[in-house]
Amino acid sequence: MAFLLRKRRRRFGVKTDVNLTPLIDVMTSLLAIFMITAPLLTSGIPLDLPRGDGKSLSSDEKTLNLSVNQKGEVFIGQNLVEQQEILPKIKAIVTENPNIRMIISADKNTSYGNVIELMALLRSAGYTQVGLQTDNQVVKPEKSSKGNKRK
Repeated sequence: MAFLLRKRRRRFGVKTDVNLTPLIDVMTSLLAIFMITAPLLTSGIPLDLPRGDGKSLSSDEKTLNLSVNQKGEVFIGQNLVEQQEILPKIKAIVTENPNIRMIISADKNTSYGNVIELMALLRSAGYTQVGLQTDNQVVKPEKSSKGNKRK
């Protein structure tokens, strides 16, 4: 009789197992969404970079991205920085990460002088290892139309 009572309790008892299938479905959906949207979020500042065929940095290198937009405003990462605050902020970042590389991303429509002023500011502070970011499309030389005319 005791055996029948135990069997009856199992049949009508509360189920204490956790169903993981809905959790796995939600996590898979979120993973797919983040994998699709993450590459789109890499640059928060809209820049139209000039084209060039420069070498890419390896993914294990730490970089500090300095951006100059079309108006000449300077950004460290995605934060707008006033001219007098650039060096103190960079010095604070470099003291935390002494092996960090600096990359300047400038809009191709900004004044050449804005980029040179930023580079001169960095050089005067002792930072000489500064790179320039370009669009990774290869520059194709344009064919001249002078030699292609038919008579």
